[in-house]
Amino acid sequence: MAVRGIRGATTADSNTSDEVIAKTKELLLSLVRHNHLDVEDIASVIFSVTNDLDAEFPAVAGRELGWAHTPLFCTMEMEVPQSLPCCIRVLLHVNSEKRQDDMVHVYLHGAKKLRPDLESIYRE
Repeated sequence: MAVRGIRGATTADSNTSDEVIAKTKELLLSLVRHNHLDVEDIASVIFSVTNDLDAEFPAVAGRELGWAHTPLFCTMEMEVPQSLPCCIRVLLHVNSEKRQDDMVHVYLHGAKKLRPDLESIYRE
């Protein structure tokens, strides 16, 4: 079994705890659904947020989903001029028999424009 990476991103409408948690939950649930994941298969998760989102750690969303034993790590995204604001990014490391190119990466809301080369696999 190999460790595979699955990427995703979304945007928040405002810098509030409820919004960060809600948008992160939506993203995580979409990644789990489209990749047919069992939480036990998730080795770890890295979250990053842009500097305009500091109301809550996105990892709180994972904990609220019951991911109590999954290592979750949050960090601040580097500041790049003209980068997408209010963005929450996630990298899931999963144990899987699938090939890396079988992983479904999910970009929601304003984050869809981050990977136009993957537009054919956007699910939502």
